[in-house]
Amino acid sequence: MITTDPIADLLTRIRNALTARHETVLIPYSRMKKTLVDILVEEGYIKTAELTKEGEHYNILVTLKYGYKNDRVLTGLKRISKPGLRIYKGASELPKVLGGLGIAIISTSKGVMTDKKARVQGVGGEVLAYIW
Repeated sequence: MITTDPIADLLTRIRNALTARHETVLIPYSRMKKTLVDILVEEGYIKTAELTKEGEHYNILVTLKYGYKNDRVLTGLKRISKPGLRIYKGASELPKVLGGLGIAIISTSKGVMTDKKARVQGVGGEVLAYIW
């Protein structure tokens, strides 16, 4: 299946799995998706992300994280820059999600990273998504 926006597909799959209270979700593999999921693991929004192989196709098996009383740790995911309208911000203009409680994922010339790391390195780029 060909999607026009694979990042939005990734975020929607995770959002739907969280809403349905699934423990895991299977996402078709791409390097960009793996990088985004690794950032979510590093920031503590999801438990694990493992690369699996089914036949000739690779997938990312994401284990979702729930808190006390089965509350969602990851409450919101929003795609910002879309294929039809790209959103770029300079190093001094990078957004703060919920006053610093969430993260913005930025695609910079030095790789994909959170807004906090981009500010430290002094680089701007394309604002891919907000996570909170």
